[in-house]
Amino acid sequence: MTSLRDKALLMMNIHCLGRSLATASSSLLPVQLPAQREVHFWYVLPDEVKSTNLLNQYLEILSPCEKENIITMRGEQIRKRALLARALVRTTLARYQTNCQIDPKSLMFRKNNYGKPELDWPHADDWSRPPLHFNISHTSSLIACGVTVGSAIGIDVEVKQRRLKNDTLAFAQRFFSPLEIEMLTHIVDPELRLQELIKLWTLKEAYVKALGKGFSASPFKSFTVRLGDHVKGNFHTPPHMISKAHDITVETSDELKNPSSNWQFGLLELAGSHYAAVCIEQDSIDAGNESIPIDLTLRKTIPYVEDECVSASDSAVVIGGLTRLSTSD
Repeated sequence: MTSLRDKALLMMNIHCLGRSLATASSSLLPVQLPAQREVHFWYVLPDEVKSTNLLNQYLEILSPCEKENIITMRGEQIRKRALLARALVRTTLARYQTNCQIDPKSLMFRKNNYGKPELDWPHADDWSRPPLHFNISHTSSLIACGVTVGSAIGIDVEVKQRRLKNDTLAFAQRFFSPLEIEMLTHIVDPELRLQELIKLWTLKEAYVKALGKGFSASPFKSFTVRLGDHVKGNFHTPPHMISKAHDITVETSDELKNPSSNWQFGLLELAGSHYAAVCIEQDSIDAGNESIPIDLTLRKTIPYVEDECVSASDSAVVIGGLTRLSTSD
């Protein structure tokens, strides 16, 4: 009888193209926990992971349920991306060691009442469990995992060259708030309008994921992401596009005169091909203090093979939100 592992390897059918392979003795580089108001953003590019042996190694650290979910997916590339997403989460969280080394395979997860995944640490008397929060997002060409300590987090990544089947404004009418639609209407150039819509979508999705209550509980039309001068409701002059907006706030339909200050955003261009948005919840002490930036550390990784901090490189450019790229570990 064919084992689950053998079936998975057979279905994946991914060929080795000669990249240096990770060995069974490969280890993960330990990383210090993020500080307060700090976000660690890890990402992997699926096209750079070409080793069958390495993919098999990723498969071995998954739970039986995760393996079963992956092998039932249709399409080799879909299965590969799902495998990389689960492996990225496990290998990333396992790096944040406290009093003991953590095996990625030993990590357990649960879902909150709305279905958002959370870490489910085992109870132990000899070590304290770090209050890690994480969130994942992926496109066909980039998979990302954001990590914080003690702060709810949501992230989203979108391809810059994404194309819509419908007209940009028609699409916005279906999902965006009236104020966001008005902002997009002021942009005459169709390509610029599309780019601003993609950025808005990325921010809105990161916010909903940070809330952790699911899209049905927080429909996109029920809140407005305001950018720069839009906070003041000034539409008499051409509005700032997100690429020029340092101030990003969110308000729900019942807060139109009192925007929420509990959430802080960062928006950036990543790898020259994607937009990435980060949304974190401020603690009660910092809530309302808009002068304290998010410290964002970005790392490109191929787990068990290589890690590269790209915060100080041309691969990452902040284009919105009060965010500071950090290179500290």
